Amino acid sequence: MDIFGVAISQVWADSGYAGLTLGNVTMIAVGLILLYLAFGKKFEPLLLGPIAFGCILANFPNTGFDQPGVMSAIGYGIQHEIFPPLIFLGVGAMTDFGPLIANPRMLFLGAAAQFGVFIALAGAMLIGFSAQEASAIGIIGGADGPTAIYMTIKLAPHLLGAIAVAAYSYMSLVPLIQPPIIRLLTTQKEREIEMGQLRQVTKFERIAFPVVTTIVISLLLPSIASLIGMLMLGNLFRESGVTDRLSDTAQNSLINTVTIFLGLGTGLTMSAEGFLQIETIKIILLGLVAFAVGTAAGVLLGKVMCKLSGGRINPIIGAAGVSAVPMAARVCQIEGQKANPSNFLLMHAMGPNVAGVIGTAVAAGTMLAMFQ
Repeated sequence: MDIFGVAISQVWADSGYAGLTLGNVTMIAVGLILLYLAFGKKFEPLLLGPIAFGCILANFPNTGFDQPGVMSAIGYGIQHEIFPPLIFLGVGAMTDFGPLIANPRMLFLGAAAQFGVFIALAGAMLIGFSAQEASAIGIIGGADGPTAIYMTIKLAPHLLGAIAVAAYSYMSLVPLIQPPIIRLLTTQKEREIEMGQLRQVTKFERIAFPVVTTIVISLLLPSIASLIGMLMLGNLFRESGVTDRLSDTAQNSLINTVTIFLGLGTGLTMSAEGFLQIETIKIILLGLVAFAVGTAAGVLLGKVMCKLSGGRINPIIGAAGVSAVPMAARVCQIEGQKANPSNFLLMHAMGPNVAGVIGTAVAAGTMLAMFQ
């Protein structure tokens, strides 16, 4: 009987229940809420789902996840910046750069949307974050989860959980956050503007664009060569016409696999000790400011371009300058059709949307050059 009692005591001592803290319970509850938002409300389920489940797993005591095994291997992929560039490879393979090539002026709208990144950076520094932490927080405003993770790992790895959750939460809330800002800053007449059909882009242009972009940006900002290079390589697979199998792998099986690992690995950083801090609330609020200001800056520049073009550019598409591809472009399409049922802005909005992906990466590279 004594032996049995000792065995039971040992099992209990080694169990997670014995080491469970109030913080662990709180974070498990947070994970369950995020699961509900991901699967019940369909808020970015492909990434928020794995993040939420990883959060739950991270708060089980005595799991031994720090020992060699699949969980530590996933953590290695996060910590050594393997997964974000692979995600970009898939994004490049899935995305049509044609609208941006056809109308290069849309680069300005993608650049304008990065204004929110630097506003949040300044705000974060004013309330006590270091320059490195503020840079990682500011990039939330670009609405680009992989770039946010890439930046955070390089500059402020202890903030990864909070920044990743904020970045992907705001990406999923694009249809809720952007429409009120668009309506506030534009008139009914402006929203009704119909844009002309884009010119046909040649195959040479489609192939030359990712090659030239990779060379120019990687030489200027070497710290983001892996992000830009993989994004453009994926697009090159798509446009070459002779690598269909590689393109299919990049935009389907590869990106789906890496998405699971990226989300789960990010969630595994959300332990109670690191996440339940007042800084987490500050990060979430600063991320919202960054995203809202970025959207507003894109729309306001869109209004300027509308005036300069003689009313041929609908300022709504400026909201797509954030890099939430293609959700922000779809929001522009919906808002345009609400104002004018014959309006079709999706392809036009994809121009600044693609520019936003490039712009956020460039903003990240600039901050890495300044503060790393």
